[in-house]
Amino acid sequence: SGSGKLAPLYTAAGLQGSISTVGFALLMSWVLGVTVSSGEFRHRTATLTYLGEPRRSRVLAAKAAAAAVVGAVFGAVGVILTIGVSLGFVAGHGYAVALAGTTIVRYAIGAVVGSALLAALGVALGSLIRAQLGAVVAVLLWGFFAESTLNNLVNAVGPYLPFTAATTLGGARLATGGFGFPNTSSASPLPFLAAAALLAAITLVVCALASRTAVAADVT
Repeated sequence: SGSGKLAPLYTAAGLQGSISTVGFALLMSWVLGVTVSSGEFRHRTATLTYLGEPRRSRVLAAKAAAAAVVGAVFGAVGVILTIGVSLGFVAGHGYAVALAGTTIVRYAIGAVVGSALLAALGVALGSLIRAQLGAVVAVLLWGFFAESTLNNLVNAVGPYLPFTAATTLGGARLATGGFGFPNTSSASPLPFLAAAALLAAITLVVCALASRTAVAADVT
């Protein structure tokens, strides 16, 4: 509607802001990944898993891949809802669609890719931290508060933060967390491929760290 400092839906900025409100879906994908791996330690099933497959790095890779697939589904559901609701209101008001179809598709693909990568990153974090409650709380605090605070304090750092990079893949503006509130950052988001590569690199680094430390440690 253009209220609350948000651009109206008949503008490109307003429609982009509405379609890219996928932060909660991405955050839940991150939590999913954490629970996939840390749940093994909470419920004491990790021992049986490692007896069945002694190569623990392979277990970590399999969990990351499985979580990425389900995370992609989370992202797809989230973006289908936001696009559907947004375009429904645009049509209901008789507005012209202010964004090109290719742009909307790119945001949709970005949300799915970002959600999948966050889920895989969550698996690595859950394996590294092991304490499920602590890992989930840490991810939620980071997604809801830490990154937005860092974005506001040091704008130049924002594009390189993992959750922010994931949300910008889906079209969200910096410092919004993909939750739709007004943009307060003066920096520019990373290009699509650069943001995806950054998030993938962070995921691989954390997976490698978990594989060499926590995953190899005693589970009893």
